Amino acid sequence: MSDFYFGSDLLGDLERVQRQMSALFGNAPSSIRSSRTDAFPQLNIGSTEESIEIVAFAPGVDPAALEVTVDKGTLTISGERKPNDKGASGETRTYAKERFHGAFRRVIELPQNVNPDKVEARYADGCLTIKVGKREASKPRAITIQ
Repeated sequence: MSDFYFGSDLLGDLERVQRQMSALFGNAPSSIRSSRTDAFPQLNIGSTEESIEIVAFAPGVDPAALEVTVDKGTLTISGERKPNDKGASGETRTYAKERFHGAFRRVIELPQNVNPDKVEARYADGCLTIKVGKREASKPRAITIQ
């Protein structure tokens, strides 16, 4: 026999607490790894010996509507995606819409070893690729043994 008695459905209570915790903390990601899956644009972030590379997947965004800034150790991507009403006649009533449109802003904290003076951005095929160069002192170098 168990010494514990639960007067209600334990799994139901745990599910309720999980929903409350998700509602409380769900909109405040602590890093890119914990960001919401519906954040726009979605990002891939990687590193080479020469640079930090960020790819923002922004199909349907006019490159002229994008802005990339680097300030105080953060990189900000902002812009706006216009609604796409192609193919919708005046008689069509929308009952489901999954494509995001509107203003957006993503902020990425950069590592300390980047050089904010060496930033390149290129938009092609719906992808914004940003390369932030690393400082010379942070790059690996071979040491000659004497």
